[in-house]
Order: sequence, then structure tokens, then C-alpha cells
Amino acid sequence: MIDSQAVQNTCSAGVESKGFCRYKLTNGIKRHLAVDSLGFPFFTCCTKASVSDDRGLIMMLSENIDYFRAKPMNVHKITILVDSGYHPDFIMRELEKVYPQIGKKIRMEKSGKISSEQKKSEGKKGFVVVKARWIIERSNAWMERCKNLVKNFERTLFNSTQKVNLCFIRLLLKRLTAS
Repeated sequence: MIDSQAVQNTCSAGVESKGFCRYKLTNGIKRHLAVDSLGFPFFTCCTKASVSDDRGLIMMLSENIDYFRAKPMNVHKITILVDSGYHPDFIMRELEKVYPQIGKKIRMEKSGKISSEQKKSEGKKGFVVVKARWIIERSNAWMERCKNLVKNFERTLFNSTQKVNLCFIRLLLKRLTAS
């Protein structure tokens, strides 16, 4: 599953990491996160908030294209779930420019969205959890527990990405020591 999260900058953030997300009305950065079915990260990437979700995803996957190159052809395709903010056909065309064989190794699917009629028929109101999407949202919530990640304090996008990685390393170590 892949999603992005817009985060506000603080006054200490560098010029490189300043951008404005029109969709979320946030002046700061976007954290792009690809997680497995347990919510643990495969890839992370931070961009200016002005970078679209599609472009951020393309950047993240392009930076980690060696992962897909190393995957054997005879193994099942990796299914990547994205929300309605992404355009899978455009993303696949752009990724094929970087690695022409990627279409044989991954497929993108939009995760389902619950309609207002479905909510009404099930007797639900307000926010309803979408099957499988809650995993990426939970991973974003895990990041929000790290005090340093509530806002962007870093001067560079590289440092912001490393902070996200450190947060998940800390989380994984806590889980390992608890068992």
C-alpha cells in the first residue's frame, strides 16, 4: 500500500523543503510511504509539498528500482494499492520509461471507496474504515507518535526521509525486544 502525508514545516526547515500542497492547504513537505501488509515500510521518500502524489510515488519507486530489477520474472506480480489521489496508468507509463520490464513485475490497483449509499445501507455514518487502507493509515499514525515527526524540523529532504526511517527502526526494535 502506498500513501502520502502532508506535514507542516517549522521556521527551522530549509528552503529545499518548502512547498505548498493545495489539496491539504499545507506549507511544508510530503512523506511518501510504501508499506507491506503489516504496515512496515518498504520505501520512504520526502518531497516538497508542492509535488503531486503521482510524481512523489514515481520518484520513490525510481529511487528503489533495483528492488524490482532483482525480483525474478517467474514470481507473482506485486500488487500495489493506492487511493483515489493516484493515477495508476500515468504512474505505470512513467515507471516504464525508467525500467521497461516493471509492468511484468508490479500492478497497481485503486483501493475501493465506500459510497454514501453503502454507508446508508449498512447503517454507518461519518468516517468508515476502508478494507486494507487502514494499514497505511495506521503506519502514518505510528509516525505521528514520534514527537520529531509531528512537523518537519529538518533543513533537507534527505534528513526528513532519514527521520522517518529512524522512527520505523525504533518501532521495529521495540517490537523485537517486547517478544
